[in-house]
Amino acid sequence: MAIQSTNPSTGKVVKIFEEWSSAQTSAALSSVAVSFNDWRNSSFLRRAECLRSLAGLLRDRVDKFAHLMALEMGKPVKSGRAEVLKAATVCDFYAENGQDMLLSESLTVDGMQAYVEYSPLGTVLAVMPWNYPVWQVIRIAAPTLMAGNTMVLKHASNVPQCALAIEEAFTDSLFPDDVFRTLLIGAGQVEDVLKHDSVIGVCLTGSEAAGRCVAKAAGVNLKKSVMELGGSDAFIVLADADLSKAAETGAQSRCSNAGQACIAAKRFIVHKDVYEPFIIKLKAEMESIKMGDPFDSETVMGPMASFQFREDIHDQVQRSISAGGKIRLGGLIPESDGAYYPPTIIQDMSFDADVSREEFFGPVALVFRAEDDDQAMEMANDSCFGLGGSVWTQDEEKGLKLARRIEAGLVYLNGRVSSRPPLPFGGIKNSGYGRELSTYGIREFVNVKSICIG
Repeated sequence: MAIQSTNPSTGKVVKIFEEWSSAQTSAALSSVAVSFNDWRNSSFLRRAECLRSLAGLLRDRVDKFAHLMALEMGKPVKSGRAEVLKAATVCDFYAENGQDMLLSESLTVDGMQAYVEYSPLGTVLAVMPWNYPVWQVIRIAAPTLMAGNTMVLKHASNVPQCALAIEEAFTDSLFPDDVFRTLLIGAGQVEDVLKHDSVIGVCLTGSEAAGRCVAKAAGVNLKKSVMELGGSDAFIVLADADLSKAAETGAQSRCSNAGQACIAAKRFIVHKDVYEPFIIKLKAEMESIKMGDPFDSETVMGPMASFQFREDIHDQVQRSISAGGKIRLGGLIPESDGAYYPPTIIQDMSFDADVSREEFFGPVALVFRAEDDDQAMEMANDSCFGLGGSVWTQDEEKGLKLARRIEAGLVYLNGRVSSRPPLPFGGIKNSGYGRELSTYGIREFVNVKSICIG
């Protein structure tokens, strides 16, 4: 794929970037490796100051980043601003808490004094997606750099201006030169980057296919990998749920970012007693979502990130109809410029249909009927994905028991699934492995070293 900015609202190419040569990439990696030698010995206080400085610059440049996201991948400016401000909070979180997460731990073992320490290892490669082009990068960079590592970014090829703006923010902050670098490279150079002696691991957020490819390359080179991949989150609505709140939240989750989110609600599994009433409310909520120009401050849902992505989701909708699904809302490509796709509801599709097993990366809600709570749980877990999920019931005790049965890395009870700095984030099954955020995230790329005094 060419490294270029294409406005999905118009289909027009805005700017084209030439991919770096292997020599340019190698030179950048060597520069980052040199910076690591000093950065690894910096104090926690210094690292925290750098993160707070970066947080301030993100807040100051919130409009610039929001404009770039609207331009390159169609995110409404209102949502873009919220994403950048959230990215600033993760910098503050690790500036405030990172030192405590990495302090040496003292213990006594068989009469010996022992210590467990967390030491930086080198450069981490971040292979990041286009759907949340600022948040995804910063939520990895903040803990990685606070731990004393350095980082290089291989961003998605359709958001190069976002990638360069992130590097510029690091350069203009208090961070030393070459602690963080953006590499203008395509997927073909990732394996070579992983071969570089200074690169000690890779974190990837992206598709299952991309994860398999990069994880294989990391394994061949004996480099650690953390994979945050796709999801097909179950949104379970029980008979006693607050249907109005569930429908409002479900519509927001399914249509936010034009449905292009790994933790969006995708499979709505609804108890038979409230199946039709819930669909009526969900339809009303999704109909009310304003779709339009991402540069309009009133727009809630912009275009999909490319015309190809729109073709992909429409193909899934057509195959869902062939599998017995009925369109309750949407399902038609608008007669307008831009890669727009309307909020769509499909009901009554066979749960066993092959297409129902796929991840729908667009504003399409699949609604399935469950005979009882146990069948709802079986349907929720009958998936190759295991990223997030939610349970909706007014019986908190029952809801908590059911939430513990869901096979996923993150489950909400009566709430929208979202990532938050204090909580570990990641999935199981084909949704990946390893964790981001929280204490677990900052310890993914460190040497957990035991020291014993005999």
